Amino acid sequence: MSFLTFLREIGKFARVSTMLAKDSVRTRMESEQGISFTEFTYQLLQGYDFVHLCRNHGVRVQIGGSDQWGNITAGTDLVRRLLGGEAREPPACYGLTFPLLVDSEGRKFGKSVGGAVWLSAEKLSPYKFYQYLFQVTDADVIKLLKMLTFLPLEDIEALQAAMGAPGYVPNAAQRRLAEEVTRFVHGDEGLAQAIKATEALKPGAATQLDAATLETVAGDAPSATLPRASVEGTTLADILVAVKLQPSKSAARKLVKGGGVYLNNAKVSEELYTVKPVDLIEGRLLLLAAGKKNKMLVRVSD
Repeated sequence: MSFLTFLREIGKFARVSTMLAKDSVRTRMESEQGISFTEFTYQLLQGYDFVHLCRNHGVRVQIGGSDQWGNITAGTDLVRRLLGGEAREPPACYGLTFPLLVDSEGRKFGKSVGGAVWLSAEKLSPYKFYQYLFQVTDADVIKLLKMLTFLPLEDIEALQAAMGAPGYVPNAAQRRLAEEVTRFVHGDEGLAQAIKATEALKPGAATQLDAATLETVAGDAPSATLPRASVEGTTLADILVAVKLQPSKSAARKLVKGGGVYLNNAKVSEELYTVKPVDLIEGRLLLLAAGKKNKMLVRVSD
């Protein structure tokens, strides 16, 4: 359909005052960025989609997020005007919207805010999916438990009450949310993989490390590659400097001596500890930690 045809056959039924009254349009007009002509007229294009689907395919209901309400009602209005008339009743069409998933600050969970939370394990590993949910704020966790899980409401209310009580274990509600939703999306196997990887990254954790688990978390921890000759028989302090976890050998040795360095989750206190072939996980990986948060996955190349 040409632009002129669209204006002649559909545009004449659109009322600018109605279009301006849409919440989505008014909000954008009041923002610093304003609204482009393309965005403003989009409601007509989506509205005409509804007309076409109703007329050609018998579609009577359009479903979307609550931010789509204006576009959906633009469609029901066009259906009445284009498919009704003096001699016939227009088809009865309906719109159904669901509340958008937003955080405590009103930002929606989407591809444009902080990266996409993909359901496909190929696009986002079960571990990263689990971590995303585990890291939601206390302000958001109860709402998400109600919206994204099938836990009984009384169980969620008990968790909410526990959050404000003495002795509450931090992030217990987040852990429950992450477990329930990860199991629902990725199954028991995916949840087990996510929990194992989460535990593996904790310094001092007893979880047995393996290459598959470390590769799972590779995207969440910085990584470096060193030749085998620069790893085997080299002091741990030298390796910490080589991968830039420490600024100097003296600082690295001091941190090792103070018990702040972990090799494959095991604390190393020997100041001049030398990395041995047996320390390499499956002969090719090391997990280093300088303190609790600074981690580095080291790949060893031949």
